[in-house]
Amino acid sequence: MGKNKLKKFAELKTLPNVFECGMSELDSNNAVAQLRSHWHEQVFHNTNPIVLELGCGRGDYTVGLAKRYTDKNFIGIDIKGARLWAGAKQAYAENLGNVAFLRINIELLPQFFAIDEVSEIWLTFPDPQMKKATKRLTSTYFMQRYKQVMPVGGLVHLKTDSPFLYTYTAAMLSDSHSIVLADTYDLYGNEDYTNPLFTDARALQTYYEQQWLARGMKIKYLCWQLQTDGWVEPTIEIEKDSYRSFGRNYQTTNIK
Repeated sequence: MGKNKLKKFAELKTLPNVFECGMSELDSNNAVAQLRSHWHEQVFHNTNPIVLELGCGRGDYTVGLAKRYTDKNFIGIDIKGARLWAGAKQAYAENLGNVAFLRINIELLPQFFAIDEVSEIWLTFPDPQMKKATKRLTSTYFMQRYKQVMPVGGLVHLKTDSPFLYTYTAAMLSDSHSIVLADTYDLYGNEDYTNPLFTDARALQTYYEQQWLARGMKIKYLCWQLQTDGWVEPTIEIEKDSYRSFGRNYQTTNIK
């Protein structure tokens, strides 16, 4: 592991807006696990709705949402600490009291949030996980986890560059008879400006979203209401994505 990563990991432990819990630390006495059902009073010190960004990466979208919606609390969740370090540092430097970051495996959400403690979830450019459905953040496997922390009717947003993940998710929602509030294959080419969900989804762009747009990719967006049950995995054949993600050395200076 490089020195830069080690430095970031060390600094994460000093940031008051970052909470970490590894698998080996997970038990009823763990301080972070004890935040379950107490995020409002112990972290945010208000009763505003809590919104999660799952797989938040660098945390830029989490921070952007927090600045745009000051009447909500935002928690960026990712297992890779070296990534969320950037967002956590920015939020701390700018004294954003409605932002926190949680370093855990997303599958463990119910162990860190109580029933109905979360009001909304954003999934921004998650790995499409084309080989295994249960790893997709829009799969029925994860819908079952989301319903353990969100109320019926809570909103789930997906922004993705992946035709595969968009097609899969749209089919899953259709087969499950879910209430879909917004659906577009081309967010920035969509001329519907009457739906505020499209406007909100266009308002912010992640680091990787800018790269995809610069590459000429269409950004897909879906928003649906969480339901109590009846999630159905689609059985249709879906064509795999034929392109690759950007390499680590692709910098923001490459973006026009």
